[in-house]
Amino acid sequence: MFKKFFAIILAATFLIAPAWGDAKSLWVDNGSWGLFADKKARNVGDILTIIINESTTQTASKSRSNSKSGSTNLSAGTGIFHFLAAAAASGNDSFTANGSASDTNSFSGRVTVTVTEVLPNDNMVVEGTQSIWQNRDEHKITFRGVIRRDDVTMNNTVLSTQVADAMVKFDGKGPLNAKQRQGILTQVFNILF
Repeated sequence: MFKKFFAIILAATFLIAPAWGDAKSLWVDNGSWGLFADKKARNVGDILTIIINESTTQTASKSRSNSKSGSTNLSAGTGIFHFLAAAAASGNDSFTANGSASDTNSFSGRVTVTVTEVLPNDNMVVEGTQSIWQNRDEHKITFRGVIRRDDVTMNNTVLSTQVADAMVKFDGKGPLNAKQRQGILTQVFNILF
């Protein structure tokens, strides 16, 4: 009797068990959530970190010069022009200009961006903004560019020097940033004079 009862319960368990839940496989078709899957950004909405390390140096120097001179002599008049005395005139004109300019910029930091578009050649368009508020001043970094999937490291980062069509914008607003700008009257005088 006990064996019959145990056999009925065992048979019922095998018949009812599939209704309790579907069996899940460790394999996922796109590989994005597999056990040993690569977690690098690849689809729209994925995030990655751009390591910004940019420095630019520009130097320009110009020098120009121009000069000319001339002289005229007039002899004393004869005949009816005897009242004219001997006269001489000369003139010089010279121009010299020198100018130089030097500009050096450097910035390093990190900004996390989102993949906004995957192009037909598998390159990814990324865009992101980071805003930091400190003492009522906002410091804002906006980054946009195109990256190759091969340039994304295992840490899900990309160097800014490997980004095509990169646009990095640093901006700020607040009391401190406002004090670093020229006043309205100064700007008007600079335009007029």
